[in-house]
Amino acid sequence: MSMCFSGQVALVTGAAAGIGRVTALAFAEQGLKVAVADLDEAGGEACAQAIREAGGEAVFIRCDVTHDAQVKAMIEQTLSAYGRIDYAFNNAGIEIEQGRLAEGSEAEFDAIMGVNVKGVWLCMKYQLPVMLAQGGGAIVNTASVAGLGAAPKMSIYSASKHAVIGLTKSAAIEYAKKKIRVNAVCPAVIDTDMFRRAYEADPRKAEFAAAMHPVGRIGKAEEIASAVLYLCSDGAAFTTGHALAVDGGATAI
Repeated sequence: MSMCFSGQVALVTGAAAGIGRVTALAFAEQGLKVAVADLDEAGGEACAQAIREAGGEAVFIRCDVTHDAQVKAMIEQTLSAYGRIDYAFNNAGIEIEQGRLAEGSEAEFDAIMGVNVKGVWLCMKYQLPVMLAQGGGAIVNTASVAGLGAAPKMSIYSASKHAVIGLTKSAAIEYAKKKIRVNAVCPAVIDTDMFRRAYEADPRKAEFAAAMHPVGRIGKAEEIASAVLYLCSDGAAFTTGHALAVDGGATAI
């Protein structure tokens, strides 16, 4: 399977921490130049600096993916730095709410949909014309196993991830003959800062989260990064419009 990326360019949103940071570092280890984008300036710059210190090339771009002008500027800054965008990992996301549907607030709904759905839509809106102009590319969007089925007590988050999969599949069909592949990665519970914030108040919830997965543990960010790199690689040249569950068997139950 070909995983040759040397000399190409990847853009990663939500790259200041967690899955985004680990994936940005993984792209760099494969020889790609990486545009590290996030609203968190300190974390984003630290990620870019880590890549540079390891001998790679990276630039940090501050971006709030819910704002059209900032997403457009992110694309322009990436092109200014590296001249192209071969791969985009649209990973910026906001964490889940914890409550039944009728207990949710309008503010929660707007915040979650703004980042998770509008943010992915805006990123693809500006990435796709670049890839069209250069003759191809690959996009991976972060969805979730919550976007593959029901997710009690996180209905807004679940709806947002179902929407990400809808955007992914629709874009994949629209651009399939243009040498642009669009896929989604659907993690289950992954060991990140977001996970720790959600479960730190009740260790029993963390134990329950591990038990949700038939393999008996939660996932690692590196395991999601590997899936993203595969979906971007030539090894996945015949894969588009796919929502890849990386979930320790959770959706097989």
